Amino acid sequence: MGRVGSCYDNAVAESFFATLKAEIGTRVWATRADARRDVFAYLTYYNHNRLHSTPNHHTPHETRACYRQTHALAA
Repeated sequence: MGRVGSCYDNAVAESFFATLKAEIGTRVWATRADARRDVFAYLTYYNHNRLHSTPNHHTPHETRACYRQTHALAA
């Protein structure tokens, strides 16, 4: 990961943006503030409510919280 020409460099970002486009659409907002509000609302949903299959059907927020607790106890 991270090498020039690696096809995996942007896979996670491209996957996220494809999901973002699919879930909030590609419409044109009246103002930049409206677009920003909708994107931030989606990010809140994505991180706190939307279940993801990779981290065992948990939200990213739950995954990070469990990761911190596990590493804090090990240290």
